[in-house]
This record gives sequence, C-alpha cells and structure tokens, in this order.
Amino acid sequence: MTADERLMEGALREAEMARDAGEAPIGCLVAHGDEVIASAHNVRETARDPLGHAEIIALRAAAERLGRWRLTGCTLYVTLEPCVMCAGAIVLSRVDRVVYGAADPKAGAVTSLYRVLSDERLNHRPEVTAGVLAERCSAILSDFFRERRAGIVKDEK
Repeated sequence: MTADERLMEGALREAEMARDAGEAPIGCLVAHGDEVIASAHNVRETARDPLGHAEIIALRAAAERLGRWRLTGCTLYVTLEPCVMCAGAIVLSRVDRVVYGAADPKAGAVTSLYRVLSDERLNHRPEVTAGVLAERCSAILSDFFRERRAGIVKDEK
C-alpha cells in the first residue's frame, strides 16, 4: 500500500462517519509531511451549513493546528473531486498537493467540469493526483445515494 493509499484510507474512514450521520459520505485529511494534522467529513445536513464540506472544515482545522493560513508543505486527501468552492479554498490556502479518489462529473472543479487547480491565471496551482482508491471512494457514494433513493437512508430536512 502506498502512502497516498494509506492516507486515503483515513479519508474513507471520515466518509464512513459522514454516511453513518446521514451526510453525503465525503471525507478529507490534511497531512503536513507525514503527519495528519486535520481530518473532517461533510456536515452540511447536521450543521445546517451550506459550507460544511469536508475540505473546508479540514483546511480550517489545519490552519488552526499550524497557526497560519498558508498551508504550504501540506497535502489534502479527499474521497471526491473537490467542487468549485473547495477548489477555490485549496488555491487560497496554498496547499502544495491534492489527492482525490473519485471523479465528480456533476460538480468536479479539478478535471471533470472545471480546472480550477491548474488555471494559469491563478497565483497558486497545487500538484494533483487523481484516482487514488477511486473504486472504493465512488462505491461509498453510489451505495449511499442508492439506499437514499430506495428509502433505506432517511432524508434530513
């Protein structure tokens, strides 16, 4: 198992916690060197927060842990390709590297719909590694939404 796969396993554990709470199962870790300094999962439903994406929460926690907003030296691991909001936050936080699992053809802002992280007009472009444990990252999302459509997972209001 590679280091990226090992850390994506941690992001998947966060995704499982989100799923168990009735949230879209997306998990995220931020590592500084070899040390995980932040982890989070989606909390949009439970916190009633439209910004409650795993990446936003993990970036805030990493900045708090390091005592700075510039997250140079950090790698962000997330189970689903970041959306536009999260990709923007990644650029602004100066994360060096982003590793994601499943592509998001409906809202992905790294390669699927937009290319925010590689846009040469922006002042920061992190290195990107896509598809790490992609099948597992995709499966947890597919299973969750299939169960929700079948009425197995209770809709939060």
